[in-house]
Amino acid sequence: MSDILLEYARETLDIEITEARRMRDRLDGSVTRACRLLLDCRGKVVISGMGKSGHIGKKIAASLASTGTPAFFVHPAEALHGDLGMIGSQDVVVFISYSGRAQELRLILPLLAESGIPVVAITGNADSPLAQAAACVLDIGVEREACPMGLAPTSSAVNTLMIGDALAMALMRYRGFDAEQFARSHPGGSLGASLLNRVQHVMRRDDRLPRINRQDSVLDAMLELSRTGLGLVAVCDAGNRVAGVFTDGDLRRWLVKGHGLGESVGQAMTQPGYRLPQEWRAGAALAALHQHHITAAPVVDAEGRLVGALNLHDLHQAGIG
Repeated sequence: MSDILLEYARETLDIEITEARRMRDRLDGSVTRACRLLLDCRGKVVISGMGKSGHIGKKIAASLASTGTPAFFVHPAEALHGDLGMIGSQDVVVFISYSGRAQELRLILPLLAESGIPVVAITGNADSPLAQAAACVLDIGVEREACPMGLAPTSSAVNTLMIGDALAMALMRYRGFDAEQFARSHPGGSLGASLLNRVQHVMRRDDRLPRINRQDSVLDAMLELSRTGLGLVAVCDAGNRVAGVFTDGDLRRWLVKGHGLGESVGQAMTQPGYRLPQEWRAGAALAALHQHHITAAPVVDAEGRLVGALNLHDLHQAGIG
């Protein structure tokens, strides 16, 4: 039984991959025209479709919106009962219908034409009413659905999803849409936290900041290490500029060499030590800590003055990395 199920699953994928390749091979200037319509759109891109086309349309709208092309989904049935008012004269409508003969089109297309709203058709029927009314037609036609009865949209659904991704990625790359812009539409995720937060937003401050003066003793540094639990202490001069760092490792090495706790920390510290600029992106700070094989670092301003401290745990707690 398991063998036949595996065979069915592989056959499904084989059929869908074959149809996807056929679609890729016949891509032509219609994709360019569709992209140009969306690039020139002064309003928003409105995606619409019935049934499974609608489900995929919602995903396409979300992909466009998160990659620099303002877009939203309107259900065709709801459009005929008030939601058509959401579509403005500056918008472009992308309608998905494999047959191109969805009943709702009979009422929607004339209204869009009357308002001068261009339509991009994603369809498998170049002779359909949808294709005839569209400014641009994207052909998702298939020779064979993966459904053995040829009824459930499978290969055609995959083609629809792929052409939507092709549009979104082509527009994204043409616009030069970068990771920071992407993060602004995903502020709740780890990418947004890494790119939108700066070191000064997540660093330790005030009483949680491990700091001693250069003339203090190794014992003072040890007590500060214990108090803050950061794994390092920033050693500062009279102007609060970081002269070096004293870490748990520095303490062990100092004692192993036979030195005493009463000696100056300035002799035992690592100098100049690594420090993080407060204006850096949090993601860049995480990469720097990994690159230097350290878990924590003091944070300084443009003049090298101590303003905070940061370790890997702080970054992870902020959802970074």
